[in-house]
Amino acid sequence: MSGASSDASTLANPRELDLGLPVSYLAEGRSVASWLLTTDHKRIAILYALSITFFFFIGGAAATLVRLELFTPQGDVVGADTYNKLFSLHGIVMVWFFLIPSIPTTMGNFLLPLMIGARDLAFPKLNLISWYLNLAGGLLTLAAVLAGGIDTGWTFYVPYSTVFSNTFVTLAVLGVFVSGFSTIATGVNFIATVHFLRAPGMTWFRLPLFVWAMYTTSLIFVLATPVLALTLVLVIAERTFNLPIFDPARGGDPILFQHLFWFYSHPAVYIMILPAMGVISEVITCYARRRIFGYSFMVYALVAIAVIGFFTWGHHMFTSGMSPFAALVFSFLSFIVAVPSAIKVFNWTATLYRGQIGFESPMLYALGFLGLFTMGGLTGLFLASVPIDVHVQDTYFVVAHFHYIMVGASVSAYFAGLHFWWPKVTGRMYPESWARFAALLMFFGFNLTFFPQFIAGYLGMPRRYYSYPPEFQVWNVLSSSGAAVLAVAYLMPLGYLTWSLFFGRRALNDPWNATGLEWRTTSPPPRQNFFGNPQVLAPPYDYHPEATPPGDEPRIAEEGALT
Repeated sequence: MSGASSDASTLANPRELDLGLPVSYLAEGRSVASWLLTTDHKRIAILYALSITFFFFIGGAAATLVRLELFTPQGDVVGADTYNKLFSLHGIVMVWFFLIPSIPTTMGNFLLPLMIGARDLAFPKLNLISWYLNLAGGLLTLAAVLAGGIDTGWTFYVPYSTVFSNTFVTLAVLGVFVSGFSTIATGVNFIATVHFLRAPGMTWFRLPLFVWAMYTTSLIFVLATPVLALTLVLVIAERTFNLPIFDPARGGDPILFQHLFWFYSHPAVYIMILPAMGVISEVITCYARRRIFGYSFMVYALVAIAVIGFFTWGHHMFTSGMSPFAALVFSFLSFIVAVPSAIKVFNWTATLYRGQIGFESPMLYALGFLGLFTMGGLTGLFLASVPIDVHVQDTYFVVAHFHYIMVGASVSAYFAGLHFWWPKVTGRMYPESWARFAALLMFFGFNLTFFPQFIAGYLGMPRRYYSYPPEFQVWNVLSSSGAAVLAVAYLMPLGYLTWSLFFGRRALNDPWNATGLEWRTTSPPPRQNFFGNPQVLAPPYDYHPEATPPGDEPRIAEEGALT
């Protein structure tokens, strides 16, 4: 298997050049207008990548200040009001403008048409509009920060956000509301593309698992996001027009807000993790050189997670006053949704068994995902149990669990996919040794940051406090030290991937000897994605066909057919 240090490649073969077609999508116009007005799904994916990277570092900067404040028990870096605004900024930006759009809008946009043999998404102009909506929503939220900040946290809980907060809540909520239309547009586009633009022979059970992950995520986009949008409209209406919707003093019901909010926001957890599962499935099967174990079960598990996720929102509300019977039902369903997630972990592990495993950087990030996701999932079972949840509710135990799933697992998968498909996106290879070091450093830094928070939370340290009793300092010193390591691990890829654009070696069309239609075109691909008409003649992940000795690569037919 070729590594990232491979130095022999071409961007297109002579037959392709003779057609008089552009070598790559990057060659079609270099002006700013050509990018800002593009309808090419690949360029729009890069626009998304640039914007979410910007928001990622804004949210990360806020988290850095939070960890600096918590290094000592006294509030000696920022005051209480500023601290409230910092953790709110961190949560709002990271959840709504990085984690939710990260993999679907970047890798999903770039790869989904390539993986199914399509020329573009079903609605190219809508795709461009979705990026503008996402960017506009993010800028509205940042305008609220510049105007004075928000102190409600990322959940905008009422009645504080509607009655008592004197910060710029309406502007921030409006930003999230606008970005929701971007999410819906992306979901509609992906669903239509998968249904109508698959290449000949690409049946439903020949779809790569990454495509299945994008499809199930898109269903959640379309079904759940309107609920969030209407909820945010009600918040704006009560705050702006003084309507008694959630205010209990005037007959409103603040618990109604929690039900509406978490009906979206718990499926939103799977909006973040389902795409990550799709990425990990592609990476593990490639570097294990084996077919994915139990492909059909992996598909059903993705669908089951998407469906059952709509019925578990109440486990966020065990301390909100629901009836014991309702708490029992939501607890049971929360345990049930863990089953398909466990199936996926077992199947990834079985895929690795007796595989010819290569430890390139994408695989290191993927293995890190397995560890972090498993830790996050197991601690989620604790929170699904009502007595334990009551004990650790609103403590750092919940913060740690959330970050293990949403940040540790999702961001590990994001970096795994970024490194895996970077040669296809850019036509360049990155320095593999630096990438491996960054992957290991990120795993170490993340665990040093968040594992101590499980202990501090179990011992009773509440979240969202800018000062705390001295007995918790040792855990916070460890956590803040880990955050510094993690920041370096996040910054390193920005450096060496940018370096690779100018000085990296040319990439082979298929540098990893992978399967899948996206590897059957040039690196980077042409504007129309393929030279010829792709056809699919076999199931995916044909790394080690039956009765074939290890090391034999799948045969590629003319016109990009995968056989």
